[in-house]
Amino acid sequence: MKKIDLRSDTVTKPSPEMRKAIYDAEVGDDVFGDDPSVNHLQEMVAELFRKEASLYVPSGTMGNQVALKTISEPGWEILCERDCHIVNYETAGPAVHSSLLVNMIDTDRGVMTAEQIERCIRPDNIHSPITKIVAVENTHNRHGGTIYPLDEIHRIRTVADKYGLLMHLDGARIWNAHIATGISLADWAAPFDSVSVCLSKGLGAPIGSMILGTRDFIEKARRNRKLFGGGMRQVGLLAAAAIYAVENNITRLKEDHDNARLLAEGLSRVEGFTIDLSRVETNIVIVDISEIGKNSMEIVAVMAESGVLAVPFGPTRVRFVTHLDVTVDDCRQAVEIISNLKLT
Repeated sequence: MKKIDLRSDTVTKPSPEMRKAIYDAEVGDDVFGDDPSVNHLQEMVAELFRKEASLYVPSGTMGNQVALKTISEPGWEILCERDCHIVNYETAGPAVHSSLLVNMIDTDRGVMTAEQIERCIRPDNIHSPITKIVAVENTHNRHGGTIYPLDEIHRIRTVADKYGLLMHLDGARIWNAHIATGISLADWAAPFDSVSVCLSKGLGAPIGSMILGTRDFIEKARRNRKLFGGGMRQVGLLAAAAIYAVENNITRLKEDHDNARLLAEGLSRVEGFTIDLSRVETNIVIVDISEIGKNSMEIVAVMAESGVLAVPFGPTRVRFVTHLDVTVDDCRQAVEIISNLKLT
């Protein structure tokens, strides 16, 4: 039985063309700075985002944590949205790696406002930690791939400048925000002191993320990457796949967005499935199944037996993610399969 894998956009497999790029890759020792494929990737991505420099790292979690380590001092406070990736999926990284106090802000759609940020900034007081960093996730995974409004980001930047705060962008899926809005990658990245972006989600590379910022920031980040065990040798094999992904797979993200919309509209008609279609802005669909009376793990298991893979996203929520290995027909078939299941 064919499996329709909608668990995540991280499950993509390299295409034959990408495998050819890997086979043909020029390589060197990247710790010495000698890998031509890595160097080309770093220059290319920095240019795309109009940042001075970038650094290749093995994962998005390492990208975020190396960036935070590089811009922070122990004991600083970082403001994050409560459902963000840095808080929920990086095993207490800010506390473990950087000795940061995390202050979590509740939001409706993953969007912290400038007013919320300003209210959370602590006064200069010997008894208090120093509020110093704001972290933004765009698009926002746990809120269903929602896009952070750029005008709100600029308003937060104004507050950050007023109080001397630094801003970090967890832009794992910023490519999706770029395609959905038409706003350039450079404009999305401009308000931030540090940026991380993922290559192994919608773009389909097998491994890797990038950190972006000033040259001085990247030189410090390179040392922290080594500290975290992320210094790699002939990694041009992977960088070649990433180069192929950046050159060929950005514009096609619109197909994933269209497929997610088709999937969401179809699943919204399934008895017991509740979907806020206004939140389906990119490639993530979150379904509330609380009306069914079973938990998400039970529902996911039943769907998996019939060939549709998704992930539990809390006790009564299930997440579906479209990607380059999922077709329009796959989405239609998934809706048909789920519609015929006895879930109640």
